[in-house]
Amino acid sequence: MTARRLLPILAVVLAVLGVGALIGAVLVPGRPTAAPATPAPTAVSVGVPTPSPVPTLGGTPTPTPTPTAGISAAALDLPIVELADAAWAKRIAAAGGIPERAMLAYAGAALRLAATDPGCGIGWNTLAAIGYVESEHGMLQGGRIGPDGVASPTVIGIPIGADTDKGALDGDPAQDRAVGPMQFIPSSWALLAQDGNHDGARDVNSIDNAVLAAAVHLCDVGGDLTQPAGWIAAINAYNPSVEYNNRVAEAADRYAALR
Repeated sequence: MTARRLLPILAVVLAVLGVGALIGAVLVPGRPTAAPATPAPTAVSVGVPTPSPVPTLGGTPTPTPTPTAGISAAALDLPIVELADAAWAKRIAAAGGIPERAMLAYAGAALRLAATDPGCGIGWNTLAAIGYVESEHGMLQGGRIGPDGVASPTVIGIPIGADTDKGALDGDPAQDRAVGPMQFIPSSWALLAQDGNHDGARDVNSIDNAVLAAAVHLCDVGGDLTQPAGWIAAINAYNPSVEYNNRVAEAADRYAALR
């Protein structure tokens, strides 16, 4: 994951003009046109997800619901993996080829943000799409997500810049590399780390921690992710690339269709 950067001028111009600038920086005509956000049924006292069509800058919107705020104060003290309905998560995971343990993290993080930042509207499928593009849900190169939510072996990316942590996070004292299922670089993790599983540690290899950190970051940057400009800006801050934005949008729309 890269540090925050401004949205590329191309994406901004296209978004303003509505010329192929569909949600998720889908800058190529003919691709899905909706800002993807799908519901995550809960296992705790959370409001029922309310369907809300998402506006687009062109084409026909895909009406995909966003989780509503309603998690009780007590529920906020639970690990995010305990927030989503387990039967629902199992069904959606199987339908989408997503590891069930990862699915619980994606859904739980979306529900947590629905309570702590209800104006964001982040969908579990956006988080799952990033997880897929970054590490195939922790399964890249034969890896897996264990019952504890930890990706094994550690997913370590290619060198991407000068070392900032003397190899403490990525094991490389010469250059920085992205680490974990959501691929955070050391400098970003130092600022954004979360404890999504409530174990007192902030292990970047834990999908609970990494997905919650990603969700918080995306909402901080993009604001209202049900709006095209917000969603595009958030994904761009994660990785400033039109190609990356398109890949995430494609995966998010694919996951949005799961039932």
